[in-house]
Amino acid sequence: MTNPPPRLLPMASHGCSCCGPASHVDTASIPAASDSSAGGSSPSYQVTGLTCGHCAKSVTQALQALPQVDDVQIDLVAGGVSTVTVTGVVPPEMVRRAIEEAGYTVLS
Repeated sequence: MTNPPPRLLPMASHGCSCCGPASHVDTASIPAASDSSAGGSSPSYQVTGLTCGHCAKSVTQALQALPQVDDVQIDLVAGGVSTVTVTGVVPPEMVRRAIEEAGYTVLS
């Protein structure tokens, strides 16, 4: 007697930037990134393409590899616009480049 193959469950998303094809996000109405490094606050960046914990881990590891990054916090909005906050003395362009090289989009 052979058992039929198990029925596959539908995926919650169509994949993510780290694991599969990324879905298109309309960025026309999304607020720009905040690079407010004055006043002791940590700069934050609005990032699209993060859809799961693995995506967040990829970005965290890419940023922690930069010199003088003390901490990385990600407010994950799966499939939407996530906020990435970086604590430390690192030029914003280096942060943007690291996020983009990890496969995600930083909104300007």
